[in-house]
Amino acid sequence: MRCPFCGNEDSQVKDSRPTEDGAAIRRRRQCEACAARFTTFERIQLRDLTVVKSGDRREPFERDKLVRSVSTAARKRPITPAQIERLVSGIQRQLETQGDTEILSQRIGELVMQGLKGLDSVAYIRFASVYKDFREAKDFEEFAGNVSEVGKG
Repeated sequence: MRCPFCGNEDSQVKDSRPTEDGAAIRRRRQCEACAARFTTFERIQLRDLTVVKSGDRREPFERDKLVRSVSTAARKRPITPAQIERLVSGIQRQLETQGDTEILSQRIGELVMQGLKGLDSVAYIRFASVYKDFREAKDFEEFAGNVSEVGKG
């Protein structure tokens, strides 16, 4: 594992333990050249996924990108990092087990919205505003009205 501080390729594992949700192994490492310590995570990956974006553009699935977008929607909300990790791990597992290696970006967006809807309505609306490309205040009003009606039923 390459050291993020000096670039040396040799590091020693000092401690390993599973993450809270058991979906990854957290490893504390120490660089053999500069003695800096850093943390890495090891996850199971069932298959390489490719995201098909608008205009038929393709790019590799990036778990970290998904974590960032969910975290942005959840900023300053009562959602813990562990809940975000569970949500993203669940989405990634669903995508990997569905059989296709090419996933439409819309499918990922739908899964995120589905997961956020169960966690926090504000984070759900924030994510939807970007995903559905709201342009005006009335777009928010219409969508938020539908969300609050669902909550009442």
